[in-house]
Amino acid sequence: MDKIWIADPAVIDDQGERPYLVPYLLPDTRSAVIVLPGGGYEFRADHEGAPVAEWLNENGISAFVLHYRLSPRQRRTPLEDGQTAIRHVRANAAEYGIDPSRIGILGFSAGGHLAAMTGTVFTEQETELLNGLKRDVSSRPDVMVLCYPVITMDSFGHEGSRLSLLGDQAAIELVTGSSAEKQVTAMTPPAFIWHTTDDDVVPVQNSLRMALALEEHRVPFELRVYESGGHGQGLALDHPVMGNWTRDCISWLKRQGW
Repeated sequence: MDKIWIADPAVIDDQGERPYLVPYLLPDTRSAVIVLPGGGYEFRADHEGAPVAEWLNENGISAFVLHYRLSPRQRRTPLEDGQTAIRHVRANAAEYGIDPSRIGILGFSAGGHLAAMTGTVFTEQETELLNGLKRDVSSRPDVMVLCYPVITMDSFGHEGSRLSLLGDQAAIELVTGSSAEKQVTAMTPPAFIWHTTDDDVVPVQNSLRMALALEEHRVPFELRVYESGGHGQGLALDHPVMGNWTRDCISWLKRQGW
């Protein structure tokens, strides 16, 4: 599918990377979700990208897969790409046939961390529309779906994601500022979160901490913790336990108006 470049060509860095979206648009829907594959901020897992967008399409939701920049583009670079993606889709919602108030974000593992950070650290910034005009647009998603997400950057997080994103000598202020549960406010969008108790890559404490932070700020959320399934299984359609997340998530999205 065609790439939608979401940043000026000058954003290309010495690794040749430039963020873009791959669209999966439906003609008769007003809702969209931006999908962020995981991969420890070192790669983007294919099975957490296009198949997820196609599953959303099957359930009447348009989708975009974000090609966000990776290590060694550390610290704020992926977050900037997440924010830019939301602003781009919202600014051009009319052209995509999307309601600008129904734009969600969905991420797996490290992509879940990026989704959570995009959902908690948002800004309003001048954004160029497809017709060349510019206007101020918010980067706040309207809902977020966090799938076995990396949330915290402390000892309960995922060491590989932390090293790729922050480096090996990150100051405590940077660790705290990059821990999504520390950024939650009353303005954080509603969330669907799921994890497995036997995840030995990203501990379930990540999702539990996020849920507690949302509860503290009275942000609506639904948390599903499945007994088995491990980590990194994507849609997991054939798994007898964890595979229920797709049904549960769609039910929740429909209740949000998606």
